[in-house]
Amino acid sequence: MNDTKATDNLTPEDRYRLLVDAITDYAIYMLDPSGRVTNWNAGAQRFKGYLAHEIIGEHFSRFYTDEDQATELPRRALETAAREGKFESEGWRVRKDGRHFWAHVVIDPIRDGDGTILGYAKITRDLSERKDAEESLRRSEEQFRLLVQSVTDYAIYMLDTQGNVSSWNAGAERIKGYKPAEIIGEHFSRFYSEADRQAGVPDRALESARTTGRFAADGRRVRKDGSEFEASVVIDAIHNDEGELIGFAKITRDVTERHIAQLELERAREALFQSQKMDAIGQLTGGVAHDFNNLLMAILSSLELLRKRVPRDPMVQKLLNNAVRGAERGATLTQRMLAFARRQELHAERVEIPKLVMSMADLLQRSLGPAWSIDTRFPLNVNAVEADANQLEMALLNLVVNARDAMPDGGGITIRAQDHAVSDSQVGTLSAGRYVTLSVTDTGVGMDAETLSHAMEPFFTTKGVGKGTGLGLSSIHGFAEQLGGTFLLKSEVGVGTTAEIWLPVAKAEPALKTVVPTTAVSPEGKPLTILAVDDDAIILMNTTALLEDMGHTVFEATFGDEALDLLRAHPAIDLIVTDFAMPGMTGVQLAEQARAVRPGIPIVLATGYGETSSDPDLKIHRLSKPFSQADLRKAVATIMAAKGDVDEAA
Repeated sequence: MNDTKATDNLTPEDRYRLLVDAITDYAIYMLDPSGRVTNWNAGAQRFKGYLAHEIIGEHFSRFYTDEDQATELPRRALETAAREGKFESEGWRVRKDGRHFWAHVVIDPIRDGDGTILGYAKITRDLSERKDAEESLRRSEEQFRLLVQSVTDYAIYMLDTQGNVSSWNAGAERIKGYKPAEIIGEHFSRFYSEADRQAGVPDRALESARTTGRFAADGRRVRKDGSEFEASVVIDAIHNDEGELIGFAKITRDVTERHIAQLELERAREALFQSQKMDAIGQLTGGVAHDFNNLLMAILSSLELLRKRVPRDPMVQKLLNNAVRGAERGATLTQRMLAFARRQELHAERVEIPKLVMSMADLLQRSLGPAWSIDTRFPLNVNAVEADANQLEMALLNLVVNARDAMPDGGGITIRAQDHAVSDSQVGTLSAGRYVTLSVTDTGVGMDAETLSHAMEPFFTTKGVGKGTGLGLSSIHGFAEQLGGTFLLKSEVGVGTTAEIWLPVAKAEPALKTVVPTTAVSPEGKPLTILAVDDDAIILMNTTALLEDMGHTVFEATFGDEALDLLRAHPAIDLIVTDFAMPGMTGVQLAEQARAVRPGIPIVLATGYGETSSDPDLKIHRLSKPFSQADLRKAVATIMAAKGDVDEAA
């Protein structure tokens, strides 16, 4: 109440002076016509640091930096205000303590009624905080610009609302090949292939970013030199504070290496899957073939014994012969199954491919017919290979017949041999080394990629019902890999097929040795006492019957321990004929334990598998299933002759 009464007596000039003096956010003071300070408010004192008695009468130029004073900026400011009615600017000013601050300055001239300048009104505002914020923002923007510009692994650039390039970083130049002057202002669609442009792919990408705010995709893009690369692309829409679209930010990354690595990983996974699948099929096929071999063994041996006992009726003999041929065809089928499973018995030897093919020339041509011709192409000094000659002949015949079937109207078949030096993993699963390829090429219908991928699977065939087992190629594949090689197929629809058997080069021939003639094994000899061992009762019965028909005395055992007990109980046993695959104790394990009971006893190991082989040191002779009575007789005679008996086995 007292304060109100105190101000009631103030003049308007006094009120105005109090108002100005109370303002602390602005420096408001007067200058005389020459620029000297004539009054000073609290705001001026607060951020310029001078008390009124320190500054009144002093020239206002002391608030300016030395650089501004050198350019006479204070004088020019007053002249501008007098001439134009106002001077306004921003710049650095100096406090009493010498520190600088950023100020916004307005100088207005004060005139009397005649227009004579009486002085100047000067208002200064401290904008240091705003200046610092602006400078921080500027530095941040500059750092961001430098960051974007220095990135080389990503193409980062701006597009205007129409899709024209408006900025270009170093990564964009490295990845796409354009310099900024070559691409800024151009439409971004030039990075797409002609087919993509025709299909409207760039327009759809921009429209998607415009409507949803973002577009992301992988695809092929085109460099300046026309080469293509695999790209990962993101387009983001950019809006101003009012929400108006002002352009797009586009980021492109070259992911070609990643794409290639992904494809290689997928191929490796597919190869592993195929390997696991083929291994599983091989295990199944080998097991089925083994069991089938046992059945065929029973059938063939029974038919052989039956043939000796039935009347010599022509029709009966014809039926028996037909049954035997059917069983033998079944045996051939099991050999192919075992070849695929890599469980057949192979007799690897040095084979010269040109000689082998030439020796088969007539057979091959007769198998083809007059509408097909054979052209052989062998280098003069192609290496010999390590192979089973009989199996290689069967494989070659099989491939030639397949080539004929691929050209139903006739044509030419080319058989080649060629040396190769292979480094690790260069060809399929082959180990590093020297190989020879035996290839058969036709110009037939060929196979598409899907058919080719299944061609070597067991029981897969493109031939009609009854015209193929689907085991030919798979057995060749198993045969080649069992020898340390591989089998490859290359085919194209309408062009033809090339089948390649890769076989390891044979070791150097050993020096010639003097061969001592040996006495041939006689089919006749003294009767023996033989221990027959097989867990399959049917096979055991037939083996016993064949041996007894040969005049031998036979003891039977269905498992290993029983066989050992019989061996201990009957010292007269001369020979053991045992199956290989038996539960509890294999034939090889039985042989080892039998030798502990009866050192040196001859053993014949009958099996359909190829993993076991004859062992001259242990006097084990391998007999392949299914076997005939003649095969059994020869095996018994051979092992007994090796034992050194005077009388040879029957």
